[in-house]
Amino acid sequence: MADIKAEYLACPIRNVISRFGDKWSMLVLFLLSRSETGVMRFNEIRRFMSDCSQKMLSQTLKNLEQSHLVHRQVFPEVPPRVEYSLTDTGKSLMPVITALIEWGKEHFKDVVTD
Repeated sequence: MADIKAEYLACPIRNVISRFGDKWSMLVLFLLSRSETGVMRFNEIRRFMSDCSQKMLSQTLKNLEQSHLVHRQVFPEVPPRVEYSLTDTGKSLMPVITALIEWGKEHFKDVVTD
């Protein structure tokens, strides 16, 4: 049984999806991918995610940066300007997320029931 658990915990799919499969990460990735410039500032992202707290958005962005999906660039200005963009790894994930969004639209009524 311990071998099965260790194998399960080391599962690549489980470990990769846990990096962006939470409530907010996919939305942040999607917003960054749809940005005209490919770059967004914190408050721009927050405007689209009004039901996400500032603390949660900050934590989500930090997690995505640690997972090498989002690049954070700080400009040495007063006040400091910070911009977020997708890394090449983040960009390579977008076709998968876009396909999941399309699947969700097609099967919404089947999956989300009251």
